[in-house]
Amino acid sequence: MFKFSISPEWFISSKKGEPISLPAVIGLLTEIDRSGNLVAACKTHNLSYRHGWGILRKFEEEFGVPLLITSRRLGTQLTPFAQKLIWANRRIQARLGPTLESLASELEREIESAISTPENVLRIHASHGFAVAALIKRLEATTHPIEFKYEGSADALNSLSKGSCDAAGFHIPIGPLRETVIKQYSKFLKPKEQIIVPLAIRTQGIITAPGNPKNIQTVNDFVRRDVSIVNRQPHSGTRTLLDLLLKDQKIDVTNIRGYENSEFTHAAVAAYIASGMADAGFGIETGARQFGLDFVPVATENYYMIFNKNSGSHLAIQEMIGTMQDQLFRNEINQIAGYVCDRPAEAISAAKELELK
Repeated sequence: MFKFSISPEWFISSKKGEPISLPAVIGLLTEIDRSGNLVAACKTHNLSYRHGWGILRKFEEEFGVPLLITSRRLGTQLTPFAQKLIWANRRIQARLGPTLESLASELEREIESAISTPENVLRIHASHGFAVAALIKRLEATTHPIEFKYEGSADALNSLSKGSCDAAGFHIPIGPLRETVIKQYSKFLKPKEQIIVPLAIRTQGIITAPGNPKNIQTVNDFVRRDVSIVNRQPHSGTRTLLDLLLKDQKIDVTNIRGYENSEFTHAAVAAYIASGMADAGFGIETGARQFGLDFVPVATENYYMIFNKNSGSHLAIQEMIGTMQDQLFRNEINQIAGYVCDRPAEAISAAKELELK
């Protein structure tokens, strides 16, 4: 019945004036950066030229900082300060977007339950990623209500084991580290009682500034004194993978500048690097491409959806599997940088897929 959407609004203030809301300023600056034209930016945002110019002039007068550089030859360009404002906004969206989407989903169910009898809601807890985000978007358009929450792979599996969700999304590396990660997750698994459906294979690696100016090629470069990194949050699947790679190379994490700096999503890691706040990070290729960054492939991994066998007959679960098997959906995933659907989305015993007893 209800569809919630939550967006962050941020303000900036000087000592001499009232706080100024940034969305209008950021919207105009972003469009000017794209088109090189204030007139076009105002038209896009349904503003008169006078009104749009007034918004920018008020900001410049309040803070004494220019936002635009205008020349006949190059048109209208943004000052370095204006560019920083845009990147700050992109960092906010990358960091908070998935969290606010999860919160909106939870609030939808809470509000609806206050005015009507709750339907059979499909609760999904999943490690954040671009393929699972696409799956959730598809499921939101179906007849069965869903509630989703993004959390690390271990936490998602733990939620499933405790009955806090009906399906969980998690990822496991392909190759020599696979068995180690499965052992770490085994305490949350009931392999004989659970079903796994492969969603996609994705590529993890090192994200760097455009052109990789510091020539960062392996995780061994993370200990260089001229390199600083940004990490994923503790207990995330990507943090687990990086820690295992570092351990394999006998690298002491206390020697890595920025190891404790963490972000909740791959996009937030990429935005952090794109803002010039770190030289590198570890994440999926999609995030790097989204922000025009370089990417060095390191590992591939399976992203799975998992649920309990006794949930397999539920219509919402069947609809989820049907969506994953739909060729149009698979084509959509194959268009995402760093993702590929090369395995059938078949329901497989977790014991068989993970080789657990």
